[in-house]
Amino acid sequence: MTTRLLCRWARWFPRSPRTATASARLQTSTVHHTEPLCLMTLSWIRPSVRHLCQGNELAKIDEGTVPYERTKLIKLVEKASTPDEVLQLWDQHGGTGSEAARCLIQLNLRVVEKGSKGVLLDPRCKSMQDTLNTQLSTVWNGSLVGLLRTLTMLGLPAHAPLLGAIQNEVLWRIRRLSYRHLSYLADWVAFQRKMGYENEVLTSTLLKQLELRWTELSDSRTITILMGRASLFTPSLMDKLEDKALELAESFTAEDMRRVALALASQNRRAVPLLRALSYHLNQKPSFELKTPLLLDIAYVYGKLNFSQTQFFKRLASELLPRLSELSSSEVSRCAKSLALLKWLHLPLFEGFAQHYVSNSEKYSTLQMCNLLMAFAKLNFQLGKEQFYLKVHKALEDSFTSLEPFLKTDLVWSLCVLNQANSDYISSVIKPDFQKKLSAGGIEGRTENYRQKLLNICAYAQLEPLGLAVDASAVLLPDRQSKAESSTSALQKTLHTALWSLANERKQALHTAVKTLYGWTIDGELVVDSENKPIDMENFKAPHLPEGGGADALPEGTRRIAFVAWDFSNFCLKSKDLLGRFAMQKRHLQLAGFIVVEVPYFEFLELKSDWQKVAYLKDKLGKAVAEEMAK
Repeated sequence: MTTRLLCRWARWFPRSPRTATASARLQTSTVHHTEPLCLMTLSWIRPSVRHLCQGNELAKIDEGTVPYERTKLIKLVEKASTPDEVLQLWDQHGGTGSEAARCLIQLNLRVVEKGSKGVLLDPRCKSMQDTLNTQLSTVWNGSLVGLLRTLTMLGLPAHAPLLGAIQNEVLWRIRRLSYRHLSYLADWVAFQRKMGYENEVLTSTLLKQLELRWTELSDSRTITILMGRASLFTPSLMDKLEDKALELAESFTAEDMRRVALALASQNRRAVPLLRALSYHLNQKPSFELKTPLLLDIAYVYGKLNFSQTQFFKRLASELLPRLSELSSSEVSRCAKSLALLKWLHLPLFEGFAQHYVSNSEKYSTLQMCNLLMAFAKLNFQLGKEQFYLKVHKALEDSFTSLEPFLKTDLVWSLCVLNQANSDYISSVIKPDFQKKLSAGGIEGRTENYRQKLLNICAYAQLEPLGLAVDASAVLLPDRQSKAESSTSALQKTLHTALWSLANERKQALHTAVKTLYGWTIDGELVVDSENKPIDMENFKAPHLPEGGGADALPEGTRRIAFVAWDFSNFCLKSKDLLGRFAMQKRHLQLAGFIVVEVPYFEFLELKSDWQKVAYLKDKLGKAVAEEMAK
């Protein structure tokens, strides 16, 4: 504060009034002596110009004009290898407050490296703290900010007087701290908040400085530190940090990109432009920079944020395939789960995952194996290796009964998708007592989701040749209609409209959004005669409905048709292959006696007029019936 007041006073000093006589004497008799003074004061008189990109001049002046001096003591301390050596050097030489700060920082580094307990209780360490406490004003800015983290790591209580004094000194100097020092301070403040201690004045002042001076950001390390502590900041500052990261993405190392991506995932911020830039620049990196943990972290981030970038996925697969033998069981299951969330199936890579399990099944935990199976089921990866499933069933012999109810349901459902479920697995999850565990205290949406899965499992038991009798209507249907109704997509709405035109607007001939006993929803149900014309079906038996339909059997030559709309989300990424859930839906409807007419989005939504859509449905219906008759 004194320095700033002197600078302001010095600007006005040359303009202070003088008497005419004194001024004349100054100009005539001492002109040669005053010339240097005049040159010096011109810079004070002229207004200073500072562009936004030049950063905080106060911070630069503080660090540039008063550089840190590496004294003899500091040189010796930096060469010390153990905490005791650092303490011994301080005891022999002593030092100033600035040297005490550097010694404490080096002491903490040695404690982390070598390990040591009770360092703060050592009289030599207390001597450092006492010296520091009396000479805080002489400590350099970087050391002062580093002391907060150092003393916290050494175990100094948050309410200790020394920490309070350092925080007050930091608060007093906060405008003179560089932006990098502010980022380190934000990191420490976030840690203190997590531990339940917070200096509200320091936090609010720090956030204000970060908000006002964000244009000073110029290095990737500072950006990654701040983005990792985004819970402290306002949304506007996070947007600015993302803009800065996008601006500097080209200069980031692969490790910097990993940190930024993980920071986005931790805050669940789906910054698409930044993620695209990171993907592009990562794809340009040489192979030796793309370490296996980095690739797995990026896959996890993209899976969590639902961000698809097929070019990078191909690079990831090409990098991981030669390294599969080096991966651990946790890395394989984690990678498979991330790629399943992205709906991206790379056949050679997933075959490698399966072979990794066959070769290292004893190293897989039950949870890791379940995650691998669920990833295979989500992507409908039908593996032809019997040895793989033999090892899976053998591993489940001892651990299946002890699985948590939700995980057990997911596992059995996945085995049904993969055509590997047996009667023992299914009977264990359809018991009323087990279903009560799924619904007790659960969230309504989650409970409904698992009820649907149990219906699918019962459908597998009824429709697949397992020889297991299951009464789904008595066991699985809820007492009241579920409030969680699935929303109708644009494709389904368009399909319903076209089907009404196909059925000539006859309600008795068409049912839409039909919820079946099997847990599957049919977008449109028709019964057609031998000429593929819709007929009334109100009086016909409908074993797929909860109420069973009418009393009459289907006449000879008639066929039951199920129209199913396949949206973009029903397919694997960049593919026309159905995901496991919808492949099982198609299989079950066919086994239930339906001729399934598939209506994919990439064909139906391209049709513009209503008559084109109706003609398309008639053509698809005719082809489906012809294929069924040809079998």
